[in-house]
Amino acid sequence: MSDLSVNSINERAAEEFYRKAVEAENGGNHEKALEFFERTLNENPDHEQACFKLALMYDRRAEDAKAIELYERLVTSPPVSLNALLNLAVLYEDNNHYDEAHRCLDAVLRTNPNHPRARLYMKDVESARSMYYDDEDGIRGDRRNAVFDIPITDFELSVRSRNCLKKMNIRSVGDLLKTSEQELLSYKNFGETSLNEIKALLAQKGLRLGQNLETDSKSAAASSVARRPSVVAGNVPAEVLSKTVGDLELSVRSRKALQRLNINLLGELASRTEDELLGCKNFGLTSLNEIKQQLATFGLGLRKLEE
Repeated sequence: MSDLSVNSINERAAEEFYRKAVEAENGGNHEKALEFFERTLNENPDHEQACFKLALMYDRRAEDAKAIELYERLVTSPPVSLNALLNLAVLYEDNNHYDEAHRCLDAVLRTNPNHPRARLYMKDVESARSMYYDDEDGIRGDRRNAVFDIPITDFELSVRSRNCLKKMNIRSVGDLLKTSEQELLSYKNFGETSLNEIKALLAQKGLRLGQNLETDSKSAAASSVARRPSVVAGNVPAEVLSKTVGDLELSVRSRKALQRLNINLLGELASRTEDELLGCKNFGLTSLNEIKQQLATFGLGLRKLEE
């Protein structure tokens, strides 16, 4: 059978799967719709409508890595969908990838300089980008040597591994040294293949995952308590304070807010006040109450201001 005939069969199968996907979506069967959209792309990877609808579904399910991968596929070949660029920009901003978000919005505004949503998002991104990099400059200082400062982007990684590391706010080799295998594997969409890829990357430098974790965790938790002795009532063990916020059962929005605030340990979280958390973008009373309830399961609470 010729390649032309095979392609024709694949395209017909793709259209049939796409029809079933739309039918399932209209009927409210989102799991079946997702399955058929995936099968559509398996038959025809260039099916733009299926790619966009699938990206949108993953976006709504807060499966950011999958949504970003699909949106990126859509915007790399013309004609580029402005809606795909806008949605991708929002996801990039949510994950602190401000330069990428800026590029997406700039592409929209070059096509339509008066696009209202793009102009609004651009203001937010430019403001957040300025604040973020100012903070990063202050954080880095003299704490890391040249090897620890090597950015993750310098290495060839799969899209899934790269997206997961970005979402976990792991940007350098030094960050990986403070992350355990268990933390990586507990993260959504991060599996054994990605883990082995990261371990091989570090092995090239004579390093391993988590080698700086124990020391840094203890010192961070201790300094948190020493700096703010009113963090919690009672005698909380150091091993509790040094647990990561990944041990809390939190919603996507709450988890992203803690990432933006660079809060990684329970001791760090317990040293924050309610007002500090509520001051974070997209952080409301629902997230606040959720975090307070989760902290209480570990015998912790948020810091109260002295009166």
